[in-house]
Amino acid sequence: MAIKLVPVKPIPALVSIGLVLLIWFIIPTPEGVSENAWQLLALFVGTIAAIIGKALPIGAVSVVAISLVALTGVTHPGDAKAALGDALSGFSNDLIWLIGISIMCSMSLTKTGLGARIGYFLIALFGKRTIGVAYALAFAETALAPITPSNTARGGGIIHPIMRSIADSFDSKGDTDSRTKIGRYLALVNYNTNPITSAMFITATAPNPLIVSLIYAGTNSEFHLSWGMWAVAAFVPAIISLLVMPWVIYFIYPPEIKKTPNAPTFAKERLKELGPLTLPEVITLGVFLLLLLMWAGVPAMILGDAFSINPTTAAFVGLSILLLTGVLEWDEVLKNKGAWDTIMWFAALVMMASFLGKLGLVSWLAQTVGTGIGSLGLGWILGMLILVLIYVYTHYFFASTTAHITAMFAAFFAAGIALGAPPMLLGLTLAFSSSLMMSLTHYGTGTAPIIFGSGYTTLGEWWKVGFVMSVINLAIWFYIGGAWWKALGYW
Repeated sequence: MAIKLVPVKPIPALVSIGLVLLIWFIIPTPEGVSENAWQLLALFVGTIAAIIGKALPIGAVSVVAISLVALTGVTHPGDAKAALGDALSGFSNDLIWLIGISIMCSMSLTKTGLGARIGYFLIALFGKRTIGVAYALAFAETALAPITPSNTARGGGIIHPIMRSIADSFDSKGDTDSRTKIGRYLALVNYNTNPITSAMFITATAPNPLIVSLIYAGTNSEFHLSWGMWAVAAFVPAIISLLVMPWVIYFIYPPEIKKTPNAPTFAKERLKELGPLTLPEVITLGVFLLLLLMWAGVPAMILGDAFSINPTTAAFVGLSILLLTGVLEWDEVLKNKGAWDTIMWFAALVMMASFLGKLGLVSWLAQTVGTGIGSLGLGWILGMLILVLIYVYTHYFFASTTAHITAMFAAFFAAGIALGAPPMLLGLTLAFSSSLMMSLTHYGTGTAPIIFGSGYTTLGEWWKVGFVMSVINLAIWFYIGGAWWKALGYW
């Protein structure tokens, strides 16, 4: 039997290779940057270009990227074994596995029918209009945000399966033409809620406590953000963002199904047809409640820090229970291509972005930017605005908010203070922007690949909405937020 070859797409591949060669061999390495850091940047830019241009499926591009990092030894010149270890280091990142295992666990919602039951229940409450369903999803995640330190677990592991169930109930499937009925819209709302809720509380996403410590250290212990101060500061701009966001996405990509006046009655009828909860549904419901409790840190709250459970460990526990009880079978897990593909490509991007920080290139960039803005002689307001915009939009080069914050926050905070910006205004703006920038890409935080991987949106749709929402959110938090913080006396 003849095998049909499906090789790399030539034009996107040539563009990607051209960018790598341009940065590697033609553009001189800037002073203060190591040669291998500059070479890794070349590989990273080429990888992103190949993904955007769809030279190969994203998992295949990631295999090539891992191969090139190991082969060139850019992270460990002269030590092939260490370079290979660096290239594979992304697979040891617990966030990678939290993403993959969460996708696997969510299979049980569809298999048992519990997801459909939840979807019909929500439709019965909010189903007269699609916008009502969108607000229900947004504020459900908001309620979970204070007690769920993993934004991935919250938006991807808890809310996303419910969103998919609602879309399925309207026969709107990912990776098909039917996605535009309602699934695309709800998926975009599902994701763009996540950056906003992540900004609302210190405990809403893992990097927020790091930001608090960086502000504390950057002001010589003068300013310390308590949990309450952070929450009060975020409240007004966050509520406005949550109210505006569903309508903005509705305007950009309106769902085909807008009014469903008979949906509540239809949903109640379907719930009646489903009958009482089955044992597999009860087990699945119990597992997800257990996951929610573990992800929210309830065992540690009640029993002490000795009983703290890592979110990824919790996800493995949940999947184990589903396998042990027979709700899921291992063959079904193996066939979930989306989960395994996500683990592959997200690991590659996290690895490359991580080493860009470790090799000092990102810190050099931040310091260079601060010095450059200072030399323009601008006032602190314009200087701070430029600084924040550069900080936010360099997130296109990161596959992890933690890596981005670790590499750049302190340098940009110091540069802003040097420009004369009030420390608390600057600190809060950068702090909240560190979550809001998650909207930009399909790899910018752990929630993104889960929702993007469900196939409801194209890459172009995702990036367009992400950019528009980043501009709107920044405007709300910079201007309205800044005025609110002034009224609170924070600066």
